[in-house]
Amino acid sequence: MRESTWVSLLLLLLLPAPQWGDPGEPERGPLQPFDLLYASGVAAYYGGDYERAVRDLEGALRSHRRLRDVRTRCARHCAARRPLAPPGAGPGAELPFFRALLERARCSRSCQRQRLGGPASRHRVSEDVRSDFQRRVPYNYLQRAYLKLNQLEKAMEAAHTFFMANPEHMEMQQNLEDYRVTAGMEASQLVDREAKPHLESYNAAVKHYEADDFEAAIKYFEQALREYFNEDMECRALCEGPQRFEEYEYLGYRGGLYEAIADHYMQVLVCQHECVRELATRPGRLSPIENFLPLHYDYLQFAYYRVGEYVKALECAKAYLMFHPDDEDVLDNIDYYESMLDDSIDPASIEAREDLTAFINRHKLESELIKSAAEGVGFLYSEPNYWVSYGGRQDENRVPSGVNIEGAEVHGLSMKKKSPPKIGRELREGGPLLYENITFVYNSEQLNGTQRVLLDNVLSEEQCRELHSVASGIMLVGDGYRGKTSPHTPNEKFEGATVLKALKFGYEGRVPLKSARLFYDISEKARKIVESYFLLNSTLYFSYTHMVCRTALSGQQDRRNDLSHPIHADNCLLDPEANECWKEPPAYTFRDYSALLYMNDDFEGGEFIFTEMDAKTVTASIKPKCGRMISFSSGGENPHGVKAVTKGQRCAVALWFTLDPLYRELERIQADEVIAILDQEQHRKHGLNINPKDEL
Repeated sequence: MRESTWVSLLLLLLLPAPQWGDPGEPERGPLQPFDLLYASGVAAYYGGDYERAVRDLEGALRSHRRLRDVRTRCARHCAARRPLAPPGAGPGAELPFFRALLERARCSRSCQRQRLGGPASRHRVSEDVRSDFQRRVPYNYLQRAYLKLNQLEKAMEAAHTFFMANPEHMEMQQNLEDYRVTAGMEASQLVDREAKPHLESYNAAVKHYEADDFEAAIKYFEQALREYFNEDMECRALCEGPQRFEEYEYLGYRGGLYEAIADHYMQVLVCQHECVRELATRPGRLSPIENFLPLHYDYLQFAYYRVGEYVKALECAKAYLMFHPDDEDVLDNIDYYESMLDDSIDPASIEAREDLTAFINRHKLESELIKSAAEGVGFLYSEPNYWVSYGGRQDENRVPSGVNIEGAEVHGLSMKKKSPPKIGRELREGGPLLYENITFVYNSEQLNGTQRVLLDNVLSEEQCRELHSVASGIMLVGDGYRGKTSPHTPNEKFEGATVLKALKFGYEGRVPLKSARLFYDISEKARKIVESYFLLNSTLYFSYTHMVCRTALSGQQDRRNDLSHPIHADNCLLDPEANECWKEPPAYTFRDYSALLYMNDDFEGGEFIFTEMDAKTVTASIKPKCGRMISFSSGGENPHGVKAVTKGQRCAVALWFTLDPLYRELERIQADEVIAILDQEQHRKHGLNINPKDEL
């Protein structure tokens, strides 16, 4: 269990016991912090107390929802009650503004304290816990606890809720299949407890539209828009919470009054501006639904036309043009709708929908302010294209007359499967392996992919034993993952160490210096092999070097069907549903090649696998063994992962390389300097052993 969870468990001993009531009743007394309830529930789960686990985990979810509700309600309440008045004239002109600001802060603090039953500071949680709730991890524990209590329907509900945000989770997918067979339920009967109302209404509306039930489609699209704008207000309110200063440690921040306000406000504003992307993204997905908000009005303009409401059709069509003013199809539709109006109606008097007009105007003002601040205050910002025009209705009803052109593509919508990302350099392979005894095993074609190679005997048996021995002396639990014991799966312990750490320990005598030097040397050997085999025209630099071990945790391997490391790509964000890999932060976009050099095979499971971009179809599987190395290009053309380690410990040296010297690994540069110093000392020692005759 992660360190933060243990801290939370210790805090439980220092706080009053949680007050429990009926789930349907309002909370009595102060609202209990959801991170403490979560920690208590997880501890109860691992302790086998499943009734308490369910109680605490359900309580944590209720507390999480209640906290969110209180924060959004108080933000909106105080915005209306304490508006930020414009500054007055004369001396102290700024005081009315700051008075309003202070009143707003006081109102927010008072409102939250009253509704939460205590100070809001009690509910500040760690990033790890926040991430768990965002990824719906409590539902994973809940489904297991409900299953232990023989409450199958609730277990299915929790499993489905978790799976909707984690579609790549193979174990949960199998659990759901088992539940369906046992309970005889269809997938359509399952309930997502965290479903976003506006997305549910939108999906329902599209189904009615596709069935030509335009009255019902209009009802659900209009409902989806109301829910969308309400959700947008809540999203914006939550952005007003604490922000992480990108370039500063908050506690050590020394900016002046206006600089501090500007820094914080701009992060809030960027967060609010990004709500359009947040609301268009399904749970567990990286990419938003293309053209999401404009599509509501595109569907509505035709649906209203089909039921004979031409004024409303015209309003929606003009609303769509606010996103895409040059859309020829919709411009044609507008001409047609205007021709259908009653003679008493002036077409010029009909304007775009009022709800959207205010939204778009605010969005444009925000964009201008952010761009201006980026230049003036000095931070990097690139305005995303929120309303991509190639996301269109998946029908042929682009023209009101219903005339369809035989074989024509839907305007602006490609129905073809996206091809794998292209690599921006010439692809070559088959270069020399440089070292004797290295055995070539498979190339890209034999591994069913692009830019892949499998080699054996890169390490000798003796070197593997030596590296494995030094690993036990330098490994740190959760190294590289902020100390998380199990960053990828709760069923394994993860340990790691860098080259610099190994050399440091060797220099201090905590491990043999010769063994630490071997770690450095074999990683350089791997770099040279990769650079040579793939016939690269420029130098390949280290981006990150990490010795890693994954250990199966006893008692947690029964019916296990998850992965040791989920399917991913090394330099882009894999989106299996969209069949795309997004080369954007937080991905390590500068990585170009990857390699894994294995140290042992005395464990069960742990096969390295390549997949298609769907993250499901396995294209190649590799069993690790001493001296075996797999190397490949780091992009979306090579999704990969690691199967579960079910017994023993699997160790390897993981290497990532870049062709851009700007992204060279800092620790590697420092390690190079350490090696240079050691070599100088060694040379000096040899230099002191001089033949007496040479002294003359």
